[in-house]
Amino acid sequence: MRALDETDMEILRLLSTDARRPFSEIAEAVDLSGPAVSDRVQRLQESGVINRFTVDVDRSQLRAGVEVFVQLDVPPGDVDAVRDRVSAEDAVEHVFVTAGGGVWVAARVAAGSVRNWVADVVGEADVRDISVTLVDDAEWTPSVDGAEFALSCAECGNTVDEEGESTRFDGDVYHFCCASCERRFVDRYERLEAEA
Repeated sequence: MRALDETDMEILRLLSTDARRPFSEIAEAVDLSGPAVSDRVQRLQESGVINRFTVDVDRSQLRAGVEVFVQLDVPPGDVDAVRDRVSAEDAVEHVFVTAGGGVWVAARVAAGSVRNWVADVVGEADVRDISVTLVDDAEWTPSVDGAEFALSCAECGNTVDEEGESTRFDGDVYHFCCASCERRFVDRYERLEAEA
């Protein structure tokens, strides 16, 4: 596995501002050929650094309701279930899980039905407290600035360098700093899968 370099990071920066930017334009910015940029983007996809290319829709132009920010205080055992349920909703734009076990949601909901929407989607059994805030203005600017030039080992957290390993499970790519970390991870994964 090859570690990320400054050119990879610049390609990521350019794609984060416009995912439809032509490879020829990116190539000119990073001083590579178009095919070389295409190869790097494909490698970033295969390694799991790039998961997908999306569209940033201005929902205010679509009359899609009012923007709300919902903070849910969730018992630790229910965080995954609540996150999955909320993420599946069409009105939801972003879902965040905090280190303290909270689930925070940015969504657009029809005016006048925010309380009903929250009650329908979340359900009161899984949530200890709910806070809903109407959002006046929001800006989403994904950035790779400040990111390191290397991936982290899924087993031990160490930096993955050129000698690292990668493994795909159920469509997700996991990176490892060494073969022994990969082996421990695979063994645990297979054991948990067999027990499920």
